[in-house]
Amino acid sequence: MITSAQLGGKTYTLHRFPLQQKTRSLQAWDSSDEYLVEYVNEHYPDARRVLILNDDFGALACAFNELTCDSVTDSYIAVQAWQHNLAENDLNQAHLNPLSSLQNWASDYDLVIGKVPKNIGYLQHQLALISQTQAAGTPFVLAGKTKAIHTSTINLVERYIGPATTTLAQKKSRIITANVKNKPQQSPFPRRWQLEGSDFTMVNHANVFSRDSLDIGARFFSNYLPASKKAGHIIDLGCGNGVIGLQVLAKCPKAQVTFVDESAMAVASAQQSVEENMADALARCQFKHNDCLTDFAPNSADLILCNPPFHQQNAVTDHIAWQMFNDAKRVLRSGGELRIVGNRHLDYHEKLKRLFGSCKLLGSNKKFVVLSAQKQ
Repeated sequence: MITSAQLGGKTYTLHRFPLQQKTRSLQAWDSSDEYLVEYVNEHYPDARRVLILNDDFGALACAFNELTCDSVTDSYIAVQAWQHNLAENDLNQAHLNPLSSLQNWASDYDLVIGKVPKNIGYLQHQLALISQTQAAGTPFVLAGKTKAIHTSTINLVERYIGPATTTLAQKKSRIITANVKNKPQQSPFPRRWQLEGSDFTMVNHANVFSRDSLDIGARFFSNYLPASKKAGHIIDLGCGNGVIGLQVLAKCPKAQVTFVDESAMAVASAQQSVEENMADALARCQFKHNDCLTDFAPNSADLILCNPPFHQQNAVTDHIAWQMFNDAKRVLRSGGELRIVGNRHLDYHEKLKRLFGSCKLLGSNKKFVVLSAQKQ
């Protein structure tokens, strides 16, 4: 794995997180980080107080460590990466103030910079917040791979911020620049939609997967959820807006349900979905912003339900699913069950057989399988 990054004429050692991931071809920065650092150093040398958006693994935190920076992320893993990479390069962590995607921003930044996030709705939400919080004339610089910057991306910047210009491509990356000019505008998030076949209304913050409707994997998985009057501890791992855990709360009226996600907005969506639909069940719930099941006690869960992602930001990778499966085995009690839904072509049954010794098919259709693995 390549860990030596050249940013703004300096060399940094940058690690992609989680550190245990085995996808050796992936690195912690890309050409849009390089282009953004170069552009800011050239065009905004006097900036001292900077707001950073969507710094995946700390490349920007390291490159702009001499400035005072607030850095916004929705990702639990991103904050761990920032802290690790700053320490790895002997940089001052006091210069960086991590902000959750749900926290308020200051209004006195010299410059706002960012990377194009995978979720365009999340970008729309962030642009709305810039329009609300930053003074007229505040410069905004957005970088991304050319394949991530479309006419619609430029139009969004112009709609919320003001007239925008774009640079020529450099190493397959581009930059959009604008100065805050437009009147403050409201974010269209959170959104709500009705869960089919139920009275539940799901709450969806901007960066939640499938925020506008029930995704087809969760729809299929809903046919294979437990229904029991027994007490027990159930974990909705990678909970998203909480659609699986919420149904489990209704089907298992004595169960304790823990909602876990790496996205702060997902955890907030799940909690608000429970509050608005089953407020009397809140006493049976916990909501955790975490990297899979890190720090969960061993032998503490009876059932773990999971729809594993097969990407991290824009990279296709199975290391998150593999971490989820390993964490689940550790956290399950003897006799406990991991139940998952996944695309047929991902061969999750082979991973589960290797890890648990056996794997049972509960259901399938042309696109998905539902699998069960029991801890011996």
